[in-house]
Amino acid sequence: MNQRMYGLGSKCSVIREIFEYGKARAAQVGAENVYDFSLGNPSVPPPQAVEDAIAQLLQGGDMTALHGYTSAPGDLEVREAIAAHIRKTFSFPADAAHLYMTCGAAASLTVSLSAVCNAGEEVLTFAPYFTEYKVFAETAGARLTALPSDPASFLPDLAALEAALSPKTAAVLLNSPNNPSGVVYGEETVKRLAALLAEKEKEFGRPIYLISDEPYRELVYGGVQVPYLPAYYNDTLVCYSYSKSLSLPGERIGYIFVSPRARDAEALYLAVCGAGRALGYVCAPSLFQKVVARCQGMTGDVSVYEQNRNTLLAALTSYGFACVPPDGAFYLFVRSPEADANAFCERAKQYDLLLVPGDDFGCAGYVRIAYCVSPERIARSLPAFEKLAKSYGL
Repeated sequence: MNQRMYGLGSKCSVIREIFEYGKARAAQVGAENVYDFSLGNPSVPPPQAVEDAIAQLLQGGDMTALHGYTSAPGDLEVREAIAAHIRKTFSFPADAAHLYMTCGAAASLTVSLSAVCNAGEEVLTFAPYFTEYKVFAETAGARLTALPSDPASFLPDLAALEAALSPKTAAVLLNSPNNPSGVVYGEETVKRLAALLAEKEKEFGRPIYLISDEPYRELVYGGVQVPYLPAYYNDTLVCYSYSKSLSLPGERIGYIFVSPRARDAEALYLAVCGAGRALGYVCAPSLFQKVVARCQGMTGDVSVYEQNRNTLLAALTSYGFACVPPDGAFYLFVRSPEADANAFCERAKQYDLLLVPGDDFGCAGYVRIAYCVSPERIARSLPAFEKLAKSYGL
């Protein structure tokens, strides 16, 4: 058997391990007594329009078409609807011929990396980063290198990026709003990064692709704006998922958008199509392609996440924990009171608090708290967090 695949299968991600522990623990002491902050699983229901679209499609639609194959890159009308939304929302040129429907952001990233990477090349990202990036890059035959961020802000260290870029760099992978820090990369950061990559493209005489991982784009607070990366850098691929915006993580639906301004954009799009074919990702779920086409620009109730963020951040800082305030997504990335975040998470389990150590996110000494849970769970968990803080003398 393939020993790499055996290794991936025999040890699941740390997030999933803690999630499974939480289910077992809930069976022992009751779900209401377990404060599981492990998985980024939205608690906010989908907008009513999603339920209405499903009902309308199933009641009045052609069942053969709804449950049958679409074109390999996705239904044409669906891609046209998404392209129209991109043009309207971002004032950026988009058409169906540059969109590829996928089974969520994981598929988008795996396909995009496989499309742009050759064996032995490098993908750069910034820590903290989503734990599966390394798996996705290595599946494409590349090596993932994580660069530091400013610990005071978790914004990218662009001097470190400049030093790391080389003729072997196939892509730079960005995630904003960021999982796990919740930090949003503002326009000034994006402009500086884009200028640096454009300069290095000229120096090396080859494209350096910017892959924008965007499942949390709409989950921002306080009027914060998320720059649309294709507007700042030509050689960009956007990997989008409706898992968080429409609260549809289990339906696995998203897309890849290849910027028409990229060099050889049509050839790049064909490479995306070829990667989707090679990986078996042709024809994303047909029913939910049609559902999201009817729900462009909609979200679940983001104010619930904002309320959770405000409540939890205020409480944890008052207890003595340190955290960079997040502007988006639905995570707090909290500094561990001891150097070993895994030990901190084990102690947290004594209070039935399930947190994820930051080591697999590329940041030792931190823990991720997914606050995409009910406000009631947040409120019930606060005494346990306070006891945990006191156990460290905070």
